[in-house]
Amino acid sequence: MRETSGTADVRGWRDAAERALYGPGGFYRRPEGPAGHFRTSVHASPLFAAAVAALLCRVDAALGRPAVLDFVDVGAGRGELIRGVLAALPADVAGRTRACAVEIADRPEDLDARIGWRAEPPEAVDGLLFANEWLDNVPVDVAEVDGAGVPRLVLVAPDGTERLGEPVTGAEADWLARWWPLPAEEGLRAEIGLPRDQAWAAAVGRVQRGLAVAVDYAHTLGTRPPFGTLTGFRAGRETTPVPDGTCDITAHVALDACAAAGSGHGTPRLLTQREALRALDITGARPPLTLATTDPAAYVRALAGAGAAAELTAPGGLGDFGWLLQPAGLPEPPL
Repeated sequence: MRETSGTADVRGWRDAAERALYGPGGFYRRPEGPAGHFRTSVHASPLFAAAVAALLCRVDAALGRPAVLDFVDVGAGRGELIRGVLAALPADVAGRTRACAVEIADRPEDLDARIGWRAEPPEAVDGLLFANEWLDNVPVDVAEVDGAGVPRLVLVAPDGTERLGEPVTGAEADWLARWWPLPAEEGLRAEIGLPRDQAWAAAVGRVQRGLAVAVDYAHTLGTRPPFGTLTGFRAGRETTPVPDGTCDITAHVALDACAAAGSGHGTPRLLTQREALRALDITGARPPLTLATTDPAAYVRALAGAGAAAELTAPGGLGDFGWLLQPAGLPEPPL
């Protein structure tokens, strides 16, 4: 616990991160966008957008190929994923797709006119709602166990120094007891994921027919880290989280809790990214050597694609991301 003197502008991590990330001049409103500071699956390879396009096609088929098919990209950054998905869709599906990016930053000037740009998801979605690395940036409060074994809220100043506040009570205490119970050992920490559960349930509630997917750094009840995961990213490097608007502030997501919060809308399914992408035919398998003899150019292209797929599905890396799939009006996710 890093101590700070005085009480001026000291607040819980949820409020501090909300202001630092999304307030005037906040990190996510900066002109360089998230891609200037960290690399997601979207930036790693166009194969990721191709896989999402393939999933959208499966949703389309499951819905009986409607006249209008929604694709909603929540936490769209500067539109990298939604552009890639539209480019990867077959022409007949692209012609029926109503694309919408959800992001608090201003609309990029060069964005395709076919893509809508909103601060909130549409009220009604028939198709695929996809949230890649969105929930980890829904700010949450942090709890830490004090010397008496009591979980208390962690308060933080703009320079990142911390002190303990009041005991955790009410709905947040209930959430901890169910989803991240803290032993009475001084210094143990947890991120209270209730706002993420609420955000996900609200997003899933917009899907009338189709599928909602959240992709994120994740953990489940049996694998909660003892000291939490709150961290920062700046210019491509992990750094100490400081709520001053100069860095990203993120924490892994309790995806099992989110799944339960949205389960009233459909039976959820949790997968790793490796499992999900393999189900979408992104495997990382090397092309046969015989292709090098019969078609060397095709072999080089296939080898490059295999390398990109291997990165997206790698154990210990992007392949360990969690995928939460929640269908609406479908018996199961079309995966």
